[in-house]
Amino acid sequence: MDQQSSRAPYAHIIIKLLQGPVYAEDKNHWRDLQAWKSPIHEYFSRIGLDLNISDVDGFARVIQPEADEHDENPLPRLMRKQTLNYETTLLCVLLREMLEEFDIKSEGTSFKPTQKDIKERIELFYKEQTNKSKLWKELSRPINNLIAIGILKLNREDPVNKDNNRYEVKRIIKALVNNDKLEEIKHKLEGYVNSVQQ
Repeated sequence: MDQQSSRAPYAHIIIKLLQGPVYAEDKNHWRDLQAWKSPIHEYFSRIGLDLNISDVDGFARVIQPEADEHDENPLPRLMRKQTLNYETTLLCVLLREMLEEFDIKSEGTSFKPTQKDIKERIELFYKEQTNKSKLWKELSRPINNLIAIGILKLNREDPVNKDNNRYEVKRIIKALVNNDKLEEIKHKLEGYVNSVQQ
């Protein structure tokens, strides 16, 4: 029996999930994920990982639970923990709130704000900053950080006016920053802002 014939028919979905989230817009992979949901879930369970599928928001991802401190033989970490700086964390929270507002007001599924939309929201937290162009040049880094970790995706680029650049906010942000986490982060950010202003 050759290697290909003995391979599980859902192997490509396993590999895709280990590479990152699978989205409903990727119709072929999403269809196969739904068809093989049970054996895929069982596979990950047997190696100590959880398969999280959100049909409402249209994404699936693999989660590695925190190791039990009493476990004498803990599994190595598969996924690196992302440590976000203040600006990137702030942007993540604001995008999460903007997505929530979009869902309330719109019947659409894809939230694609322009760079100007994001800039106007984040500038509210930097009222003391008079040099807006310098501010935004510095805050372009958080956007690139969120693109790198898959929360933002550049949807349309305007080479002349970057304010017209349009980004898609990936709905996995709702899993990474749920309502409880959102309030926790907002509380920490308020504490950080207060400490800086004193």
